[in-house]
Amino acid sequence: MIELTQYFPITNPTMIFFIVLITILFAPIVMGKLRIPHIIGMVLAGVALGKYGFDILERDSSFELFGRVGLLYIMFLAGIEMDLQGLKKNVSQVGIFGVFTFAIPFVLMYIASVWLLGYSHLASVLLSCIMSTNTLIAYPIVARYGLQKHKVTTLSVGASMLSLLITLILVAATTGAVQGGERPGVVFWLLFLVKFVVYCVLLLFMIPRLTRWFLRMYSDSVMQFIFVLAIMFLSAALSELIGLEGIFGAFFSGLILNRYVPPLSPLMNRIEFIGNAIFIPYFLIGVGMLINLRLLFEGGGIITTVICIVVVGTLGKALAAYISCFVMKLPWLAGHLMFGLTSAHAAAGIAIVMIGMKTQVDKGVYLVGDEMLNGVVVMILFTCIISTVVTDRAARQVVLLREKDGMDDGDDNGKRGNDEKILLSVKYPETAATLLNLAILMRNPKLNRGLIALNVVYDDAEADANQRRGQQLLDDIVQRASAADVRVQTQVRLATNIGNGIKHAFKEFDCSEVIFGVHMHPNSSRVFWGDFAQSVFNGLSRQIIIARCMQPFSTLRAVKVAIPSRAEFEPGFYRWLERLCRFVQAIGCRIVFNGREDTLELIRKYVNEQYQSVRAEYVSMPKWVGLIDLAESTNADEMLVVVTARQGTVSYKAALESLPEELTEHYHGKNLMIIFPDQYGPAPDTFTFATTSHREQLSAYHELLIWLRRKFTKK
Repeated sequence: MIELTQYFPITNPTMIFFIVLITILFAPIVMGKLRIPHIIGMVLAGVALGKYGFDILERDSSFELFGRVGLLYIMFLAGIEMDLQGLKKNVSQVGIFGVFTFAIPFVLMYIASVWLLGYSHLASVLLSCIMSTNTLIAYPIVARYGLQKHKVTTLSVGASMLSLLITLILVAATTGAVQGGERPGVVFWLLFLVKFVVYCVLLLFMIPRLTRWFLRMYSDSVMQFIFVLAIMFLSAALSELIGLEGIFGAFFSGLILNRYVPPLSPLMNRIEFIGNAIFIPYFLIGVGMLINLRLLFEGGGIITTVICIVVVGTLGKALAAYISCFVMKLPWLAGHLMFGLTSAHAAAGIAIVMIGMKTQVDKGVYLVGDEMLNGVVVMILFTCIISTVVTDRAARQVVLLREKDGMDDGDDNGKRGNDEKILLSVKYPETAATLLNLAILMRNPKLNRGLIALNVVYDDAEADANQRRGQQLLDDIVQRASAADVRVQTQVRLATNIGNGIKHAFKEFDCSEVIFGVHMHPNSSRVFWGDFAQSVFNGLSRQIIIARCMQPFSTLRAVKVAIPSRAEFEPGFYRWLERLCRFVQAIGCRIVFNGREDTLELIRKYVNEQYQSVRAEYVSMPKWVGLIDLAESTNADEMLVVVTARQGTVSYKAALESLPEELTEHYHGKNLMIIFPDQYGPAPDTFTFATTSHREQLSAYHELLIWLRRKFTKK
């Protein structure tokens, strides 16, 4: 008979990676059948594969490397997906929960470890530090339910980072006291404080400037992804250099990059995909391989240690969550989710206990012994199970009941604008990607509707060649959109008039709005609107957005909006307002509304009710002539948005007729967006395919001005 044990544990790197991939593939399938959170499946798979299970795999250096990256990835994603505006608005509540989730488990565990387990004071402090912090191992669950920016998630992540920071400082002080033979003095704390402040200031100064420069210079998706990873590892390495764990640096870099990586962008999609597909599962499997369930059946002090650590630590986290929930007057369902997110112990616990095992108290005696190590490792399994089960149930209830329980995050987009269907008209490759990103940032992700990409070419002798080029352009758009998990329907259309081609496609697809680029090719037309734009906005009464962006949206510092008087009386008032709020919320910059006080009051009310996380400012602009001053004061890293109107509508004014000349003279070559909102007018089906080509409408004043220019130019 063949002895199979001689082939195990597997040490071949290729086979190890293959087994891990198979585990990552099938563990969620099996756990899904059993209705158990997938994360537990990864940890249990690690238990079975490791030397304490069936001894199938050797825990080689790949688990150290990928596991470390996975741990950093979890913390990085928590930072980069956090609602920073929600964090700023709830900073006091984050502080309350952070103090409670650190102090209550710390005190309870310290008393239990001294009186029940008989550990020394320094060992008790170290064990209390392990139980006072937590690992966001259940964070992928709330991400799967779309609750990354929910208030409770923000509170839990912020509190976890605050407790982690306090814990790491205490661990540094404890190990410093043991190694130095005395308690840390004033010099120790001053030096640590100086290093910490220098670290934070350096990253806050360096990363935003470097990121803004890199994103402007390089648009290649692979280079951007590698750049973000490099920033994460640099921050983690510098964090370890000053005496803190790298997980704090990864989270801190995520917070800084939060502003430059929109949540619906292809870059964010790649970051989440790589982490959730490889690094995070590798980390979870590696944690499972450290767990020795056999110790539970050996009796002795290990069972007492595990029971004490699990019960006291879990009780402390539960008390912290529900007491904070009571103090902040939140629903009890919020307490369930807060407890679930902050009750797991994995990465930080392992890191701290490993530090204790390397810290020598006396000759041959270390701060942490084998009993505490085994107790902590087994405790990790139980707390991971508790955390994932509670979080999964609470997150599901939040999704179903948050509106009834008053726990909604203020986003009412699912109810508003159910007719949303965006038509993206593209012509030039150099602007197609930018317009696609704009459409993705403005769409409602809750409706999960795709985009319609259109390329209209003239029906002339070069129609075949232009159609092939147009199809290549649309294929590139489909590929880019798929990176952001957005469906795109494409069409290359022949037309004798570009404007009519866009309008007919708008009618065919029953679209709600259309987006296309500002005319930028003077060799084809010297008119500001180009060959067809005026035909489109004069022939459609639905929303039209014309955009020109000279840099990536994520690097914009502000969006300044010029609003004409009586704009609130137009039927499309809340549609364009909602699109702009989605846009600035996604890219994280501030938005400045300029208009009359009565209009601004309605905008302020809407933003406060629906988009509380948007950093909105309101500036009075009683007269439209203020547009010139606004345009001249808008910097190159800001965007000017002009809300205009069609002739004959409520908010139309004669001053809008000179808008092209004013923008050309006072705002040339900068970021610009022009919005024609939904306005009362003929319905889309009032024009047909039999309609003759629309002629560009010019006022008598403009025709006279053009005639005079030609006359004097000839002379």
